[in-house]
Amino acid sequence: MKVLVTCVPAAGHVRPLLPLAEALLAQGDHVVFAAGEDPDGAVAGIGAEFAPAGHGEMEWFEVFRSRVRGFPGDGLAPERIPYYFVPRLFADIATVDMIDDVLEVGKALQPDVVLFETYAFAGPLAAALLGVPAVHHLIGLMLPPAVMELADDVLSPLWRSFGRDTPGYGGAYGDTTIEVAPHALDPFRVPTGDVLALRPAPLPLEDSRPGHAPLVYLTMGTFFGGNVDVFRAVIDGLAAENLEVVVTVGAGGDPAALSPVPANTTVERFVPQAQLLPRCSAVVHHGGAGTMFGALAHGLPQVVIPQGADNFTNGQALADASVGTIVTPKELSPDRVRHDVRRVLGESSFAEAARGMAADISAMPAADVVAAALRQRVAGA
Repeated sequence: MKVLVTCVPAAGHVRPLLPLAEALLAQGDHVVFAAGEDPDGAVAGIGAEFAPAGHGEMEWFEVFRSRVRGFPGDGLAPERIPYYFVPRLFADIATVDMIDDVLEVGKALQPDVVLFETYAFAGPLAAALLGVPAVHHLIGLMLPPAVMELADDVLSPLWRSFGRDTPGYGGAYGDTTIEVAPHALDPFRVPTGDVLALRPAPLPLEDSRPGHAPLVYLTMGTFFGGNVDVFRAVIDGLAAENLEVVVTVGAGGDPAALSPVPANTTVERFVPQAQLLPRCSAVVHHGGAGTMFGALAHGLPQVVIPQGADNFTNGQALADASVGTIVTPKELSPDRVRHDVRRVLGESSFAEAARGMAADISAMPAADVVAAALRQRVAGA
């Protein structure tokens, strides 16, 4: 089977696709990624092919900035982030930039299926024009239906320019959707088409082995790792607690920027989460889907300090599911962080809910199972 994959060229959009792509490769399929770039060589690292398509987020933001004569989203309420950015940035600017290149790659490859992530709206349009099934790989929680309807409105003229009408929701739910969130966490359901579930994070490699004091892991992910003020508020808030605190600032971060640190805190650029999470009692993070799912797979309660993108939505979902709390930027202070960490560690209901979520994730199919199921569906299409 020949698979054309298209995605936003950023780590948080590419990495969630890699387990399935790797499973497809292992089962003998031909996989080609079409995107603006291969972030950190992730696509090459699994042995898939890469083809340039579009220019990527930095150029898209510059186009967006020129249109609004200011910084996109400045002054926007957090709950409005997806309603503002998804239609304007991803459905409009990104899709127009990507679609011709994605189609050129597709015509050369002649794929049997197009696999795309939520924000890569060029995917379903390319699939329709190539006459092959479109498979939507969610990379986090589902976007609200109203957001996808706004995206559909924006995309309608582009589809019409190719002599097609959008099938609704920008084509995102036309054929098969791969869900990655436990239903207990995600308030929305796929409105049309078939559904496959895929485990969103690896299972723990070892049993939990907490140390003499609870370990709290602090990360702001790859995109927001330079926010020293957030790190400082958390470190200061937990300095006098009977905790071990491990902080990672990312490969491009500087641990020295957080000096001095208290005796209970260690700052590193990177620690493999598979090694660290089994030792943890809680995770404090920005609310990125990858960190959220990784912590949930290990049954860990979370304190989310959202910074942008889908962070606010993820943090609220964790709070609604009683597996964590959310501290907004306006609420952030050392005292508030200390209060919330004490709460998720001290109230057993958080750990119990997190362990239930871990059980749900464990029961979801692994990537090799989904790859085989996807092949069957494409063969029968």
